[in-house]
Amino acid sequence: MKYDTEKIIKLLSAIKHPETGNDIVSTETVRNLEIDGNVIKMELWFKPNDAFVSSIKKAVETSLKNSFPAAELQLQDFKQTASPPRKKEYPPVNAKNIIAIASGKGGVGKSTVAVNIAVALAKKSYRTGLLDADVYGPSIPTMFAMHDAHPAIIEKDGLELIVPAEKFGIKILSIGFFVKPDDAIIWRGPAVTSAIKQLGKQTDWGELDFLLIDLPPGTGDVHLTIIQELKPTAAVIVTTPQQVALADVVRGISMFGNTNINIPVAGLIENMSWFTPAELPENKYYIFGKNGGKKTAEQSKIPFLGEIPLIQSVRESGDVGEPVVFTNSAGASNFMEVADNLLSILK
Repeated sequence: MKYDTEKIIKLLSAIKHPETGNDIVSTETVRNLEIDGNVIKMELWFKPNDAFVSSIKKAVETSLKNSFPAAELQLQDFKQTASPPRKKEYPPVNAKNIIAIASGKGGVGKSTVAVNIAVALAKKSYRTGLLDADVYGPSIPTMFAMHDAHPAIIEKDGLELIVPAEKFGIKILSIGFFVKPDDAIIWRGPAVTSAIKQLGKQTDWGELDFLLIDLPPGTGDVHLTIIQELKPTAAVIVTTPQQVALADVVRGISMFGNTNINIPVAGLIENMSWFTPAELPENKYYIFGKNGGKKTAEQSKIPFLGEIPLIQSVRESGDVGEPVVFTNSAGASNFMEVADNLLSILK
């Protein structure tokens, strides 16, 4: 008896996978159908751990035996072991310099320094981006008065990308743009690292001369994730002159110098170096100690990038979202000088 291939395919097309509801022909469960005299051969391909292998084979055998009772059936079942198509990978950040702004401890004004250096670089016509990676205490939205920023998501080359906000000529992205200002960010390590990866690599930064990364204080998972994912070209450490801050600076320098990390420290910035009252402009009061940052830089054999005085206008400008460098208020020249020193080191 001659068996009709079209009839066999029609019979098999009537068999549906119980889970998906799709027929086993269109989904290529049935492959390599052959008819050799009285023998009907075919391969049945299933996904690993498919619970319906036996029931589908039984349905095939029953259908074909009812229509071709004299036929010899040779069914081979296989597991589909091919890996799924790889997802497109996000390209590396296209920045000539990726600078991690770090501090050994909190409260030394690291974010204030990062913001004003970013503005200083933008004023010098460098294409500048600022990533707020201080996940547990994102202050960049406040310092730019951008609590209402809602970055858009676009599709580009088959990838979904975050569009950073822009202000003062700087491309800005912060975890603070995605949470309410009053909400506490209570995340475990894996959630933190996942968020950092998204903010850093899944963002449409475009071409940059500088991407500054405002790290959280100390050393930990976020730092390691940033280092592994974004591969900073250099680090800058911010401190105050007091000994409790300087002790933590040494640990920060040691982290970046670790053989598994090996990121050069471009320099140390001393913030809150002295206080000068407006009514006594010639006086300097070294409230937190004198030259501590400069001495630590010398002992650690890293460049000293400069001193930032403790000035009321720096605090006020940050609170209202207009960095002091942008307003050219008192203290702006100190940040501009620090930026110049950083540029000279990176050349």
